[in-house]
Amino acid sequence: MAAAVVWRRGAAWLRSCRANRELPGVPRARGCAGSREVVPTCERYAVRRLPFARLADGDVAFFERLMPGRVITGEEEVKPFNVDWLKSVRGCSQLVLKPQTTAEVSQILRYCHERNLAVNPQGGNTGLVGGSVPVFDEIILSTALMNQIISFDKVSGILVCQAGCVLESLSEYLEEQGFIMPLDLGAKGSCHIGGNVATNAGGLRLLRYGSLRGTVLGLQVVLADGSALDCLTSLRKDNTGYDLKQLFIGSEGTLGVITAVSILCPQRPKAVNVAFLGCQSFAKVLETFTTCRAMLGEILSAYEFMDEKCMELVETHLKLSSPVADSPFYVLIETSGSNSTHDEEKLHNFLEQAMASGLVTDGTVATDEKKIKVLWSLRERITEALTHEGYVYKYDISLPVGKLYDLVTDMRARLGQSAKNVVGYGHLGDGNLHLNITAESYSHSLLEAIEPFVYEWTARCSGSISAEHGLGFKKRHFIHYSKPHEAVLLMQQFKAMLDPKGILNPYKTLPSAPDRSTC
Repeated sequence: MAAAVVWRRGAAWLRSCRANRELPGVPRARGCAGSREVVPTCERYAVRRLPFARLADGDVAFFERLMPGRVITGEEEVKPFNVDWLKSVRGCSQLVLKPQTTAEVSQILRYCHERNLAVNPQGGNTGLVGGSVPVFDEIILSTALMNQIISFDKVSGILVCQAGCVLESLSEYLEEQGFIMPLDLGAKGSCHIGGNVATNAGGLRLLRYGSLRGTVLGLQVVLADGSALDCLTSLRKDNTGYDLKQLFIGSEGTLGVITAVSILCPQRPKAVNVAFLGCQSFAKVLETFTTCRAMLGEILSAYEFMDEKCMELVETHLKLSSPVADSPFYVLIETSGSNSTHDEEKLHNFLEQAMASGLVTDGTVATDEKKIKVLWSLRERITEALTHEGYVYKYDISLPVGKLYDLVTDMRARLGQSAKNVVGYGHLGDGNLHLNITAESYSHSLLEAIEPFVYEWTARCSGSISAEHGLGFKKRHFIHYSKPHEAVLLMQQFKAMLDPKGILNPYKTLPSAPDRSTC
C-alpha cells in the first residue's frame, strides 16, 4: 500500500510539472524562482514523450520483490537523480532502482522490455550533455551499488570490476598495487567506470595512454530485452569476429547497460613532475607544445592549457592562487617516468630552452605530490568555478590544434556584451577545446546566437562537435555536423536492431529515426 501512495504522489508531481509548463529537460537559471518558465521543451528541443507505458503500482511491487530495500520512490529521495550535475536539465522519474548484480539488471530490463517501460541508465551523474538524467518519466537504473572489484592481475595489469566502481576508488586501489588507471578526470570522485566507458570519456591522461577504445579489453552488457552479453575478456589480443565491445563504448547507454569492465592499467610512474607556465599568446602555447613534445618525448603525459579568464574564475570563486601572474595563457605540463633524475634533467633542459627562446615568460615546477595536486587543481576545478557564474553553455570541441583558440576569439567577437564570459581551456595535446559561455541566467536569444554557429564553425574546420562528452540529450540533433547522413542512418539501424522498442535511454545520442518520431 505504501508503494501505491508514493506512486500516486509521483504522478501528481508529474502533472504539476506539466501544469506549470516546467517540462522535463528544460533548463532553469540557477537561483531563479521554481515557477519561472524558461522555455517549453518542444520549442527548444522539439521532443515529445514517446508512447512508452506509464509506471503502475504493480511495477513498483515487482521491483520491491526483486530488490527489497533498493527501490527508491519518494519524491524528495528521487529528486537528486532527476537533475544533472550542472542543474541544466531535469526529468520527472518517480522510480530509482539500485541493482547489485548483472542478473538483477537482466531481470529489470526483461521486465521493462515486456511492459514497454523506458529506462535511463545512470552512473555517477557527472555528464555534461544531459545524457545521464531522464527527459520525462523514465525509470532510473542506478549502478551505484555495483561497486565491486572482481579481480586484478599484477603481472598483466588487467583490472576487472563492476560498472559502478567510482574512478577515484579504483585509482586508490591500483596505486596500492603499483598501478594507475589509464584515465583521470576532474569528476573522478563521483564518476563511475561504467559511465566513463559508456561515454568514452577522454580526460587528462589520453595524451599518454590513449582512449578507452584501446584500454578497455572486455565488457559485460545487458541488452534491452534482458539478455546478457558476456564479452568480459582479459585478453589483449583476440581477433575472432567483430569487436562487439566497441559498439557499447561511447553509446551512452542507448544500446545496452554496461555492468562490468575489463581494463588494461599502466604501472604507476615512479617519478612525476608538473610544470605550470605562462605564455603571452596562443601562438606561443602552440610553439611550446611542439618544443615540449620534441624534447620530453616518452615522458610527456599531459599538456593542458587555459586562458586568463579561466584563471580569474578559479581565483575569484574558489580562492585558489596562481603561482604565475598576469599571463594571457597558462600551460600545465606533466611528465611521468621511471627515473626521477633522467626525467628532471629532460624537463630542466626543456624549460631552459622555452625561457631562453621567449616561449614562456614565467613558471614553476612541482615534484612532490601535495604541490602537484595544488597545480592540477587550477586546471581541474575550472568547471566548478564556472558554475558560480550563473548559467553555463558548454561546448566540447575537437579541432586541428592550430585552430583551437580561434573559435574562442570568434565567439567573443560574435557575442560581445550579451555573454558574461567566454572562456577556453582544454587538452591541447589531444586537440580538445572546452568552450564555455556564461550568463546571469538562461537566455534563448543567447543560445540562438551560439547555436548553430558553433557547430557550423567546427564543421568548416573539419572538427567534431563532441570530443569527449558525448551527445546526450542536448546535442543529439547536431550530429550531422560531424557525421554523414549514411553514418547516422547506420547508427539508427544498430539501435533498432539491439533495442527495437527504444526503451534504453530514449531521446539521447541520436536524432529520432523517421519511423519512431512522434513530434
